[in-house]
Amino acid sequence: MAKRRGGFGRGGGGGGMPNMGGMMKQIQKMQDDMRLAQEALADETVEVSVGGGAVTVVITGHQRIQSITLNKDMIDTEDEEWVTDLQDMLVAAMNQAVEQSQMMAAERMEEISGGLGNIPGLGDLLGGM
Repeated sequence: MAKRRGGFGRGGGGGGMPNMGGMMKQIQKMQDDMRLAQEALADETVEVSVGGGAVTVVITGHQRIQSITLNKDMIDTEDEEWVTDLQDMLVAAMNQAVEQSQMMAAERMEEISGGLGNIPGLGDLLGGM
């Protein structure tokens, strides 16, 4: 009768994942770091001005509009065309603020993940951050 060598559960060095516990600790640390970074983004802001300073929008790292400031020296409410231009500038400022806030958030997450976010399925493993 032939003897079997190796195999699973027999200490035969059948491969497996090296240092899985260490890897899980690293993933847990990354999750914690990303959670803290997400919380910190609430306190970070981006400020965007358009129309030569006529409209300024401040937005948080969570893409929440914090303030919209209109330069009173540049506003002429009697002019219909100016009102239309002002509306367009508000939209432009808000869109730019959201884009910059999203870039800021992505940079913070990239600093933590070190580019690991490009690995398929890793985002789910890290809690979708």
